[in-house]
Amino acid sequence: MDFTIRAVLPEEYEELGELTALTYLNDGLLLYGEDDSYLAVLRDTARRARESEVLVATDAEGGIIGGVTFAAGGTAWADIAVPGEAEFRMLVVAPAARGRGVGEALVHACADRARALPACARLVLSTDAKMVAAHRIYHRLGFVRTPERDWQPLPEHTLLTYALEL
Repeated sequence: MDFTIRAVLPEEYEELGELTALTYLNDGLLLYGEDDSYLAVLRDTARRARESEVLVATDAEGGIIGGVTFAAGGTAWADIAVPGEAEFRMLVVAPAARGRGVGEALVHACADRARALPACARLVLSTDAKMVAAHRIYHRLGFVRTPERDWQPLPEHTLLTYALEL
């Protein structure tokens, strides 16, 4: 691997927030484009780091090439995870770093953290139907679709869910 996975540093909050927001925006994952209120949430890495765990992937020069938010079930950043589960959200990889295993490494890091939690039985996630490349990673890593848990953050937007038994 020519990159490192570690906790985000405070001086990197803005850079990761911008990467996360631009990834969602440029990949067409925001219903309202630049007017989407979720952009502010995506940019607010400082809040995520205070209330959950935020990991980054950095290249050999220390530049951020990916990131993810990890949360124990039942906490503020867990959308679908209940106690006894963990969840990851906002998984992003910089366009120039795609295809290098960065996303997969970030998912592995989340699975390792979930396994380290007492009584954590599974790692779950929500994803947009458009994120086909990410779905391939999830399947390859042993995640299975959990359509009974699919949900809608907005009436016109359904998120698909996956789970990995630990």
